[in-house]
Amino acid sequence: MATRLNKRQIKQLKALASKISPMLWIGKNGVTDAAVKQASETLESHELLKGVVQDGCPVDEKEVGETLAGQVGAALVQVIGHRFVLYRPSKKESANKIELAR
Repeated sequence: MATRLNKRQIKQLKALASKISPMLWIGKNGVTDAAVKQASETLESHELLKGVVQDGCPVDEKEVGETLAGQVGAALVQVIGHRFVLYRPSKKESANKIELAR
């Protein structure tokens, strides 16, 4: 189940995402099982994931973001250029927890 975010939370997550480096690259094979697994593991550890869609990818950035978000149960925060940002609260105690605005 994807997380529902309000406008204030989206703004907060966009600001946090602007400071992090991309952690997932989607290439010419599109969204693979390995990419889904990596995205899920990264979200479990960090809650926020920035991804890059490289040239040659068969689908566009918005479609990649929506597909990944659906498969890992995350919210698509934003798509800018070739980059997308996903958010999913972690169940892991050692994760870097993000305190969302109300």
